[in-house]
Amino acid sequence: MIVRNVNDKEVLETTYRAHGGAIAQMILDRRVLQEIGFLAIARLAPGREIEAHIDPMEEIYFVASGTGQIRVDDETRQVGPGDATWIPVGSTHALLNNGSEDCVILVVASPI
Repeated sequence: MIVRNVNDKEVLETTYRAHGGAIAQMILDRRVLQEIGFLAIARLAPGREIEAHIDPMEEIYFVASGTGQIRVDDETRQVGPGDATWIPVGSTHALLNNGSEDCVILVVASPI
């Protein structure tokens, strides 16, 4: 069993800027996972955007707090706490924080 907290040294050491917008950290990744690519947490400040990009993995963006406008290919939706968005492999996707507080998301990615 592995238990990780977002404040653990192993998580904080992975801090990076995700696709030009969010500050992200890997909670669990290939260092310990066997089949799942990673579980990350990302904080997107108001007005910031995770820029449009394509990943080689299937992903789920789960909104823990805040709001945003997510785009997957040609479809755009408003999302908020409790919303999960499935992003198929090869889809162009972006997330804009159009709210007044940080948008915090959990990202789960899995190779095909």
